Amino acid sequence: MGRKGIIVLNLAILAFVRVASAQIDSSRSNLTERGHVNVEGREAPYLIRRLPVSSFPELPPVIAAQLDQRGCMIPQTYQAHRPENVVHASLERAGSSDWAILCSSGGTVQLLIFFASSPKEPSILVTEPETARMETHDRSGVLGFAWGIDPASPRRVREAQLEMEHHPPLLDHDALADVFVEKGTVYHFFTKNAWKTIDTTD
Repeated sequence: MGRKGIIVLNLAILAFVRVASAQIDSSRSNLTERGHVNVEGREAPYLIRRLPVSSFPELPPVIAAQLDQRGCMIPQTYQAHRPENVVHASLERAGSSDWAILCSSGGTVQLLIFFASSPKEPSILVTEPETARMETHDRSGVLGFAWGIDPASPRRVREAQLEMEHHPPLLDHDALADVFVEKGTVYHFFTKNAWKTIDTTD
């Protein structure tokens, strides 16, 4: 290869590296968002961290592909020390292999449910603005994302019902814990082809 060919090759490599770097920077910019939100008449700063779908290799490919098509990023609570807000549990019935995922896209978060019986037809259990559940958690005064989801076994739900005078029957499969960090938890349970909220107080 002559000198001219080497120069052309080097220029092509340089252009490729610049495009790849720009794509990486763009991807990184989507992982963290800083802004301000109105809280009781005043502007408060907030910070939201997100992870790409690829951070959850345990997801079945058919589900990961749908999340990518929706442009989903997975928001993380300010308490997160490992990837979270992707849940694998028996949500449809005992022994089923189902997934619940918080999908952030375009400033909105959807709680998506993928049942193993119909993985290509997710249901949307909850939809809220991404800034709807924020909480101050340190001296900086910066609000952090405070919406988390966890699997809730029948035993965990029963423990949440300990203060009830009359305990409902023990569940026969998992519920989904919908958590507003430091404020409270709602338990969603799928039964008779519909979602219901589990009572934890009389």
